[in-house]
Amino acid sequence: MAKIELKQPVVEEIKGYVKDAKSVVLVDYRGLTVEEDTELRKKLREAGVVYKVYKNTMLNFAFKGTDFEALAPHLGGPTAAAFGLEDETAPARIINECAKTMPKLEFKAGVVEGTYYDEKGIKVIATIPSREVLISRLLGSMQSPIANFARVLKQIAEKTA
Repeated sequence: MAKIELKQPVVEEIKGYVKDAKSVVLVDYRGLTVEEDTELRKKLREAGVVYKVYKNTMLNFAFKGTDFEALAPHLGGPTAAAFGLEDETAPARIINECAKTMPKLEFKAGVVEGTYYDEKGIKVIATIPSREVLISRLLGSMQSPIANFARVLKQIAEKTA
């Protein structure tokens, strides 16, 4: 069997993730212990993030012709890819959270919603809360003035009664 026939299913698997991904974050995992890697994978899986280690050439083939092609220069050395299928910022946010206790875990780069970010940029993206948190904050800030207005009206009604 030719080598290309062995590699093609792997490239197709990556292309499947790329097709559905809202974001991809590349990290250097060199130096992580088995316990740290297991903890990282568990947290990412719970957030709906696919985290896999592939050969760089396979990732390069799968990224060609997509928004994620900008990541090609970062495909050197040990590379793991975190595919954000549901929440755009989840891979960066969770990896950043884990990197606080795992100093060997380092960002390489990422693409979020079609925009390329280098290591510094992806760290900034990691500070953005999830969509649900942002929506709840927005609704809370919209509800606050209405609730205050209702309290004032109630106090005025009680005074006049």
